[in-house]
Amino acid sequence: MKTILALVLFGLTATAPITAIPAVAQTVAAEQTVTFAVDNMTCALCPVTVKRAMEGVDGVRAVEIDFEARTATVVFDTAATSAEAIATASANAGYPARVSG
Repeated sequence: MKTILALVLFGLTATAPITAIPAVAQTVAAEQTVTFAVDNMTCALCPVTVKRAMEGVDGVRAVEIDFEARTATVVFDTAATSAEAIATASANAGYPARVSG
């Protein structure tokens, strides 16, 4: 069974079989969400520093800091970075982090 793509342009209809999906369309980023326990957060400015350090890692898409729980939840592209690289960035900023859970 052939897949048919219908294209309507200016009121005209044309059909063409789809034989291949471009390589770009086949690439799907694998996102992962990890929560880190973060040490040394003692003041209101600490979460800002941790967030900036983690966001500075290529592939990090979002960082949420919970100051009271002393955690950071990070969404990142596993093809571009790892939990270890994110933890290292935090540690280099003075806030050692480890995967919790």
